[in-house]
Amino acid sequence: MICGSGFAQPAVQHSFAVEGNHFALDGKPFQVISGEMHYQRIPRAYWHERLRMAKAMGLNTITVYAFWNEHEPKPGVWDFTGNNDVAEFVREAQQEGLYVVLRPGPYVCAEWEWGGYPSWLLKDHGIVVRSTDPKFMGPAREYLQQLGKQLAPLQIGNGGPIILVQVENEYGSYGKDHAYVEAIHKALVDAGFTKSQLYTADGPEEVPDGSLPELPAGINFGGSGLHSAEHAFATLKKYRPNGPFFNSEYWAGWFDHWGSKHAHTSVANEAGNLDWILKQGYSVSIYMFHGGTSFGWMNGANSDDKGSYEPDVTSYDYDAPLDESGRPTKKYYAFRDVIAKDTGRALPPVPEVAPAISVPAVKLTEAASLWKNLPKPVHSAQVLSMEDVDQSYGYILYRTKLKDAASGELVLDQLHDYAQIYADGILAGTLDRRLRQDRMSLDMKKGEQLDILVENTGRVNFGHALPGERAGITKQVTLAGKVLTGWEIYSLPMTAVDAMKYSTKPCTGACFYRGSFDLNATGDTFLDTSAFTKGELWLNGSPLGRIWNIGPQKALYAPGPFLKQGRNEIVVFDLKGKMGGSVEGMDKPELDWGGAAK
Repeated sequence: MICGSGFAQPAVQHSFAVEGNHFALDGKPFQVISGEMHYQRIPRAYWHERLRMAKAMGLNTITVYAFWNEHEPKPGVWDFTGNNDVAEFVREAQQEGLYVVLRPGPYVCAEWEWGGYPSWLLKDHGIVVRSTDPKFMGPAREYLQQLGKQLAPLQIGNGGPIILVQVENEYGSYGKDHAYVEAIHKALVDAGFTKSQLYTADGPEEVPDGSLPELPAGINFGGSGLHSAEHAFATLKKYRPNGPFFNSEYWAGWFDHWGSKHAHTSVANEAGNLDWILKQGYSVSIYMFHGGTSFGWMNGANSDDKGSYEPDVTSYDYDAPLDESGRPTKKYYAFRDVIAKDTGRALPPVPEVAPAISVPAVKLTEAASLWKNLPKPVHSAQVLSMEDVDQSYGYILYRTKLKDAASGELVLDQLHDYAQIYADGILAGTLDRRLRQDRMSLDMKKGEQLDILVENTGRVNFGHALPGERAGITKQVTLAGKVLTGWEIYSLPMTAVDAMKYSTKPCTGACFYRGSFDLNATGDTFLDTSAFTKGELWLNGSPLGRIWNIGPQKALYAPGPFLKQGRNEIVVFDLKGKMGGSVEGMDKPELDWGGAAK
């Protein structure tokens, strides 16, 4: 195994390929025992710690997605620095004695904002993502080229740890266009991914639609049934009787939606399925080994073909073996025991994790009204989406004055995703895509001002709604059957909350609240947001995550590296705020809170 020295020594070239019904490393049978974690969901300062935890559970490989939207936030602007330094993450995996399975996308799902696609693609209203449309494939190829510059040198054939590279992602659950999957395959080869084994991944029943005949097919599945692995591989063998047999995602947990309950899955059944897979000699990747956090605005959402909308919480704890903050769970030790028994290997000791800290309640004594801190607007006859005004995340405000009195139904045609409606400065109601709401009764006089404040709660990352996931009001606004025109549109990405004009003057409604606290020593903590209604929290200027009092997430994970010795600052934006709120740092997570009425 390549380990320890990383790239300090001259790289030794190895080979990884399919031989018969199994994978082979340097010509010898190799069983991939992997677990997934995502570098952008883990503070860079903790990468080594999390990788050591993977090694101590018995994993020999780490599986990782790359998120296009973080690497190219604007067209042609590339970021592979800081927490986006994927090459460094891969090098650190090698230093810890781990191989790597790379899932480069361009589509990744992953309960991540728009499945990893950058929102600026949607500025072109004619684009068809996840297809051979040149408007999509051009930027997608360029992204893979840039990723190849970072990671192709780190393939196993070049002395690096990358042994497998995935082509597209579960395409069989989306479509049957094999020409498109072949185009992604070719783009990866053109980007230099030729010194590792390429493969596809789909649900067992979707293998015929999403796979390519020239590549091995992994299967993704989970479920609480004790024999779910047996059944899944039986299905794969109908299509690929000769293997190799690779469970490319074993769902050892699940994710949480706002307004639902925190996922709890069966440790015994999951350990039983893992045991069965390993005993057959099959390869496996546990999804997730460690979920981490969808910091800031990066959560995704689910949608079905009937138009549902289920936005995910900020935490990506996933009920995984390693919890959101990197602490081992009962599942971790159960899986560790299975891997040790089935491989006959003596495993490294489980590393100690520094205890989380408590922070006394921080009173947010300063406030700034959103309405008094608006930027210059864009003027437009019709409403525009966030993408139309070159905005990706946050909020957007639509303002117009009524040319005539109107009484009737206000309809926000294709609302994405949550809106507060103000009639002449007074909150008149809220509309929530999650609850399939897009209309309300409204009476307004001539000359009165209508304000519609819209939140992007997270673009859908899975399902056939994907191509139309513009944010804001994405079609039109009507009142009493008439289209409203003449809009002032305020882009509110909220990227500079420290520049707001704060004071101790009371502020209610859509307001920012600020407070500070001092620390002698830093450590992980969990910031209790239950004093607030709906919005976002920033820690030392960086967006930590979302707040919503419907639960289940009550506290946001604040990693120790995000805190500072000395003065720290918290800012909360609350759509229905009031003075007097505070934020307390707890030493335990709170992911299963009942919240307010759903």
